[in-house]
Amino acid sequence: MKRLLLPLGALALLTFGWSRFQQNPADDKPNDNTNWGEYLGGPDRNHYSALSQITPDNVNTLKVAWTYAARDSGQIQANPIIVDGVLYGVTPTVQVFALDAATGKEIWKVGDPLKAWHSTSRGVTYWQSGDESRILYTVGPLLYAIDAKNGKPILSFGENGHADLHEGLGQAASDKFIISNTPGTLFDDLIVMPVRVSEDVGGAPGYIRAFNVRTGKLAWTFRTIPYPNEYGYNTWPKEAYRDPAIGAANNWSGMAVDRRRGILYVPTGSAAYDFYGGNRIGQNLFANCLLALDVRTGKRLWHFQAVHHDVWDRDFPAPPNLITVTQNGKKIDAVAQVTKAGFVYVFDRVTGKPLFPIKEVPVPKSDIPGEVTWPTQPVPQKPAPFARQTMTEADINPHSDDRDSLKTVLRSVGKRFFEPISKRGSLMFPGTDGGAEWGGAAADPDGILYVNANDVPWIFTMIDAPKNDELAHLSPGQRVYTQNCIGCHGPERKGNARSGYPSLVDIGQRRDRPYVTQIVSNGKGMMPGFTTLSAEQKQALIAFLFGEEKQEVGRSAAVANVKQPYLPYKVTGYNKFQDSKGYPAIAPPWGTLNAIDLNTGEYLWKIPLGEDKALKAKGIRNTGTENYGGPVITASGVLFIAATKDEKFRAFDKKTGKLLWETDLPAAGFATPATYQAGGKQYVVIACGGAKLGAKKGNQYVAFALP
Repeated sequence: MKRLLLPLGALALLTFGWSRFQQNPADDKPNDNTNWGEYLGGPDRNHYSALSQITPDNVNTLKVAWTYAARDSGQIQANPIIVDGVLYGVTPTVQVFALDAATGKEIWKVGDPLKAWHSTSRGVTYWQSGDESRILYTVGPLLYAIDAKNGKPILSFGENGHADLHEGLGQAASDKFIISNTPGTLFDDLIVMPVRVSEDVGGAPGYIRAFNVRTGKLAWTFRTIPYPNEYGYNTWPKEAYRDPAIGAANNWSGMAVDRRRGILYVPTGSAAYDFYGGNRIGQNLFANCLLALDVRTGKRLWHFQAVHHDVWDRDFPAPPNLITVTQNGKKIDAVAQVTKAGFVYVFDRVTGKPLFPIKEVPVPKSDIPGEVTWPTQPVPQKPAPFARQTMTEADINPHSDDRDSLKTVLRSVGKRFFEPISKRGSLMFPGTDGGAEWGGAAADPDGILYVNANDVPWIFTMIDAPKNDELAHLSPGQRVYTQNCIGCHGPERKGNARSGYPSLVDIGQRRDRPYVTQIVSNGKGMMPGFTTLSAEQKQALIAFLFGEEKQEVGRSAAVANVKQPYLPYKVTGYNKFQDSKGYPAIAPPWGTLNAIDLNTGEYLWKIPLGEDKALKAKGIRNTGTENYGGPVITASGVLFIAATKDEKFRAFDKKTGKLLWETDLPAAGFATPATYQAGGKQYVVIACGGAKLGAKKGNQYVAFALP
């Protein structure tokens, strides 16, 4: 198989034309220092604010300035935006609201909590042209535009105020699951939308698409699973783009844009199915790539693939950071991308040339019949990984009561670097939630990157997928369950609550049929909806889950004989490697916060992030915790972050990592905070929804300010 050398920066420049950059000298529109006008603080996604009223010397005097409580409760992953004294955010059920940013008083709210969409949302996009301003947000597969002043729909946008995110994916994907959790990226009158698709067999393709902000019409499409005669087509089997079993290679985590140069930076995820690629032999461009696209047209400029033929679910988990670094006395505009594996890749923003060496490292072969893993994977030689990469018996959690059992498990599974998933079980470390995760990294103008990380191992095991003749004896509902649900919830429907997969045993005693039917159709949280199931299939599945299915010999052919894309293998589920009390099997810290100088590739500091309350009460400190949501950096030198299971909000000295202040939140803040100025006062606000990692549910936004 022909091997591609990546990235192809020099070729991209010849194609794009250096003169193009010279013809567009306008600088990025900066956020006003008082505003937090875009997702993660700006188009560079650097989580950075030039505000300096709150300093390392006075941050310990912060007090609650206001709170805002939603009617609904649950995960709030939103990074709110603040423009001209108005804060825009979302509730757990994706109601969009506007608040007075100085008082927290509600100005308007749209959405119906009684018709709740149970996907999580990370916020909204604000667009302005002259006196007109719009909020763009998603509910399910629809992109909505509303008036930022009053929340009323813009009926001229799309069809009566909304555009369908299926647009541009092709007729075969018209009924497949697709939503967007992450705000879109703006350039002039374009918004480029991240999307989530199913990661199982039969998922929709994850093409990158731009829509017109004024009209809602599709502007351009970049196909991440290439068509014939398109670059990258030969890295897949012939006509892979037409194979109903192959999908994804999508951007779900968000993008960054260099508006002065007109370059969009798009990190993509793995191809579906995530853990077996015997039907997609090859390198699989443009899955697992950092793509540099002409934002006006969607044309590829350069790319880098971080995982070849991914069978580990190693999506790029967060937007890249657009930074400026100094090497050999020369300032270089760069793009830095953090990964689930704990790597940081750094490139020249224009050419795609790596700023630190990247080595193709030999990795193990898969022993699953039909699977052909790629022989090497690209590993950056600098910076060093910010998450641990391997686990030995010496790394077993010293605080666990069942260390011998953990050692036995560890001895039984494969644990090499880039260990392919096998039938005996394979250790994935860091796990599928990172390393880095969707909260992303912060960066300051000095070229320092600040990234929080998870250090928790997971174990994946491959099994033979049931064949049609093996399913023939099952009832219609059990057949649907076995084909679609068993991988996460298990054959006995017990799930794995510690890993985030609830039990479905006796679900009828906890939820009514309309609620469960809605979740099956639309999804909930990070669970995809099964939009391709027929009404009869859904009815059969619900009857099975509620213990009401009649066990009859005769059954509906529409249910029993449904044809779905088939692969011979699947994993048993997403299982964290834990001890009997639910603690990670590895020694702490289980969560860290890292400061990396990307001028040199060296670490400035690394500290545990968070405390396990029960272990802390026993005198066991600095354990760190799993964490979701990123940090914020200010010009005065303060780093703010929540993210941890222990329900704390903390401030650190960005130069040293010293803890300056911490406070209790009403629920865990699994989100990235925002900081802004209103009425002459600097505020920092965090969404507190909890509901992950066993944390209690919350429903508040909490803003802090100096007394």
